[in-house]
Amino acid sequence: KTDFINFISDQEWKSIEPVSSWFGPSSFLMSSMSALFQLSMWIRHCHGYLTENVGIPVWGSYAIFALATLFSGLILGLVSKPLELGCHV
Repeated sequence: KTDFINFISDQEWKSIEPVSSWFGPSSFLMSSMSALFQLSMWIRHCHGYLTENVGIPVWGSYAIFALATLFSGLILGLVSKPLELGCHV
């Protein structure tokens, strides 16, 4: 507490370089990173539910997530490729 008060009263904060807006908490980069962390927690929750409540073996849960990853990549590829070529879906 004392260090913080001295930091303010001695105006040591003036010597610190501000954080770039690119790395600010509300920037697109940090919002995307937050979304990825939330996604990883959701996947962890789903894995726990599948293995503990549904009774699927761990390897089965991994297989489900692997297939979901493959299919989501397929869907994203099918959607993005026509847009890249200028076609309208």
